[in-house]
Amino acid sequence: MKKYQELAKIIIENIGGKENVNSLTHCVTRLRFKLKDVNKANTEILKNTDGIVTVMKSGGQYQVVIGNHVPDVYSTVMEVSDMKESDESSASKEQGGNLFDKFIDIISGIFQPILGVLCATGMIKGFNILFSIMGLYTKTSGIYLILNAIGDTVFMYLPILLGYTSAKKFGLKPFVGLVIGAVLCYPAIQASNIKTVVDPLYIIFQGSIFESHVYSEFLGLPIITMDYTSSVLPVIFIVYIASKFQNLFNKFIPNVIKTFFVPMLVLICSLVIGLLVIGPVATFASNLVGLGVSNLYNMAPVIAGIVIGFSFQILVIFGLHWGIIPIYINNMVTLGFDQVLMLAFSTVFTQAAVVLAIFFKTKNIKIKELTIPAFISAICGVSEPAIYGITLPMKKPFLISCIASSVAGAFYGLKGFKKFVMGGMGVFELPGMIDPKTGDMTHVYIALIGVAIASVIAFVLTMIIYKDNESAKSTENKQTNEPLMTREIISSPLTGKIIPLSEVKDDAFAQGALGKGIAVLPSEGKIVSPVDGVLTTFFPTAHALGITSNAGVEILIHVGMDTVQLEGKHFTPKAKQGETVKKGQVLLEFDIKGIKEAGYEIITPVIVTNSNQYLDVVETNAEDIAFEEDLLNVVI
Repeated sequence: MKKYQELAKIIIENIGGKENVNSLTHCVTRLRFKLKDVNKANTEILKNTDGIVTVMKSGGQYQVVIGNHVPDVYSTVMEVSDMKESDESSASKEQGGNLFDKFIDIISGIFQPILGVLCATGMIKGFNILFSIMGLYTKTSGIYLILNAIGDTVFMYLPILLGYTSAKKFGLKPFVGLVIGAVLCYPAIQASNIKTVVDPLYIIFQGSIFESHVYSEFLGLPIITMDYTSSVLPVIFIVYIASKFQNLFNKFIPNVIKTFFVPMLVLICSLVIGLLVIGPVATFASNLVGLGVSNLYNMAPVIAGIVIGFSFQILVIFGLHWGIIPIYINNMVTLGFDQVLMLAFSTVFTQAAVVLAIFFKTKNIKIKELTIPAFISAICGVSEPAIYGITLPMKKPFLISCIASSVAGAFYGLKGFKKFVMGGMGVFELPGMIDPKTGDMTHVYIALIGVAIASVIAFVLTMIIYKDNESAKSTENKQTNEPLMTREIISSPLTGKIIPLSEVKDDAFAQGALGKGIAVLPSEGKIVSPVDGVLTTFFPTAHALGITSNAGVEILIHVGMDTVQLEGKHFTPKAKQGETVKKGQVLLEFDIKGIKEAGYEIITPVIVTNSNQYLDVVETNAEDIAFEEDLLNVVI
């Protein structure tokens, strides 16, 4: 990042240059250098540099304390110095939770890095359609062509982006993930391309819903083709398999040839399995969905509307909505209209309504910043930023959008809602509902009524159910009769003995450089959330975590001193970064005995890292503390 470039240059210069660095990692608050010669470092210059809190030497490390912005500074230091990033497998370790929670964590972690570009391209695509409809330029103009290319490319080549982010999530070499995604977008393997130029060799499963044309074989095995561009799950599954192959091959392939032999074997094994097995399974699952939807609509349109309206966004996540697309296209070609896919028309608008409600309800600045571009993108027909970035990780808002969409779906089924012309997304899909033969606007009105019904339900339910209540409350100081003062009570995340921060054997904490707070000598190896809020930081080694309360107070809980060097040993996470947490919810368990036997302190500072934004942070007077008892009062 540009604003940290000067700081990064000063750090690199005064640690003796990148040639003096054996390795560099970071924890929640500090850069941790292992230097070849510590005497080459200009400690006093670094201590007096703006942007550096202090410098410490501990555990064989030269530690430059930065504070909350350490990830950004770390990235800039790596970029400016051109040092190679460490391959930290701990970042991809599995954490606790049920299967659904793990699935949500994986999907969110894979999509979070590309949310910004998803929002941007979604809005570009939507505005491009709007401007062409308004007559500002035609669909054959250069402006439309360029903007449409920008808007479409991310979605068309989505497997390439997801290949990279999935690789980062699963611990695969990122560029191997990129190649896997690119292979899935290779034109010659797309079913729609093959069918136009090659006759099938034979048909398998003939006469069943799994009937498939085989155009080529791999060592005698049939390759069942499908279109992978714009798909989501195939690349994620293939990258996951590839990460397992990478671990396997790394164990026995000699180091001298590992650099090129491991990626070669990983790509061959994972993509052969992907194209022979994962692709066909996705195809068959889509066929089952399509057949079920078609039969259900023929029997009971209202029930079909409820089912499709509720489940369509879930199908999109799994890539199974493609089973409905052929029905939609076939209906448009043979009947001149479609009624099946239209049952899900309101889904993008319910997503928009939900994120709009969250915008008004949330106090979390980061979430609020995501909601507006996600809202615009959803209105324009691209709901992925809303789903993957906001509603799906929060679970309840996603469920609300499904419920609201099911009500609109039932209404559409009851009214026989139709679309006559293919094209357009979101609000730009409405012109396709005008009957081209008569100019009748009836189905446009039906569409808008359904959207209104679903949006109102989604907005109201989110406003009622979404919990982002401000913990801060007004109270009167009865002892001094001072005026009312707003404060946030930070309850204790631990049980144990209270230790003044000044007695912590770490200057950055003891001198209050990282913020005001207190420390606890824990008697039980468990951390619970001290507030309602968001778990904004959970370091991969699980020794430290950061929580932002619903009122905006940023809290750092750091278990022990230098425990980052345990690399996660003796720590068991019970929640995930980005998760919305409730006061009293268990976030982390740790083995006190194991940490002590490893030679580390277990005194745990609890710090308000943005305490300079508040009038004061008042510590408890108690000598001992229990879970959820008042620990700190943040005077706002």
